[in-house]
Amino acid sequence: MKIFVLNCGSSSLKFQLIETDNEQLVVKGLVERIGASDAILNYKPVGKESVSQTREIPNHETALSLVLDLLCDPIHGVIHDLSEIGGAGHRLVHGGEEFVESVLIDSAVKDGVRRCIQFAPLHNPHNLKGVEVCEQLMPGVPQVGVFDTAFHHTLPTKAYMYGLPMSLYRKHRIRRYGFHGTSHAYVAKKAAEYLGRPITELKIITCHLGNGASVTAIDKGDSVETSMGFTPLEGLVMGTRCGDVDPALIPYIAKIEDLSTEQVDALLNKKSGMLGLTEKTNDFREIEEEAENGDPVCIQALEIFCHRLKKYIGAYMTVLGGLDALVFTAGIGERSPYVRGLTCRNLEAFGIGIDGAKNKKNEFDISTGTVKVLVVPTNEELAIARETQRVLLAQR
Repeated sequence: MKIFVLNCGSSSLKFQLIETDNEQLVVKGLVERIGASDAILNYKPVGKESVSQTREIPNHETALSLVLDLLCDPIHGVIHDLSEIGGAGHRLVHGGEEFVESVLIDSAVKDGVRRCIQFAPLHNPHNLKGVEVCEQLMPGVPQVGVFDTAFHHTLPTKAYMYGLPMSLYRKHRIRRYGFHGTSHAYVAKKAAEYLGRPITELKIITCHLGNGASVTAIDKGDSVETSMGFTPLEGLVMGTRCGDVDPALIPYIAKIEDLSTEQVDALLNKKSGMLGLTEKTNDFREIEEEAENGDPVCIQALEIFCHRLKKYIGAYMTVLGGLDALVFTAGIGERSPYVRGLTCRNLEAFGIGIDGAKNKKNEFDISTGTVKVLVVPTNEELAIARETQRVLLAQR
């Protein structure tokens, strides 16, 4: 079955076509700067010449139309017509408490996603736009929603409830939801496969480290703790997000800086994290290069990042009551020996040790202790394709 995987943002459209029978990528691509006169379309079919265009792309309808035309193009195409696509799988960021697993999208599901916009106003509207555009341009192709939050529906009440008045939960469903669930679930399963043991027997900590970053404790295949909360702001220090701070800082900063609530929110989400700490960049490659050249500001920023990560790993080991595998994934987790090395330093007493040479080469298994330390490339698109196929086959 050919599954078209779509991740729709405010001004971008990321896509892949995957043949699920052999789990092979057929084509992938990205449309950026949608709405601008100099939008960029990159289309990369496997085994064929890539296409790159800079042109006006006024909206998501035009963007997807261009992509679908390329899929069926006589020269660059990979299918004869859209009827070869068995289903479309959409990354949907927030499913609230309504959606605890992937679902076939219908009008009721779309209404539910709209209700969850209050939890993810920067993501859900654009994810939903992708669904609606697909309905318009791919009539008859079934669509499946795969939620970032779904994997974390197994969090126990003691893990997802905040110490706030219960009335706020009852009225507004204010609680921890967690994110990056598709990635955490995928790499945990990969770790279990490598260990040659059922995931139902394992205690795993997965560290999804990109511009957005989160850690999840997985016990017997279930998410039991995770660092992101009601929004993706909570938890680790990230590229531009501050992560955990004293909540009293929010009104304090608003007062002393004379900022509105919206301005404080923008400061915490877009001007903090590594960007705020270095005062120049949130690009870890640049920060690490400067740190290795002796820049004290970048060294300190990386120490802060890794210290917070180490705190979460230690806390989650106690929640799990032990640990079989520590997994690093996503852009930083997969490609930063510096971050992995600094995070795992002095953890030998807890069974966590890494081989410096293997770590430098980004090898899959870098461990020297009793706990397996693994560098597992994530593949959220494949995970979405798998989920889409599973849901569609269950409908037959």
